[in-house]
Amino acid sequence: MLTREVREWLQKVERGQYSYEDAMYEFVRISSYLTKEEIMTLKSRLEECYKP
Repeated sequence: MLTREVREWLQKVERGQYSYEDAMYEFVRISSYLTKEEIMTLKSRLEECYKP
């Protein structure tokens, strides 16, 4: 289950409010609270947002 903080972070990523480095820093910070399935889901969404 994604928390409010994770949802807000993901919305900011999708709107382009974070640079790639800032998004990854926050991802590492919050990932310890997530399940493996949630991490994999967020990883794929991050890759979509930051395609070269």
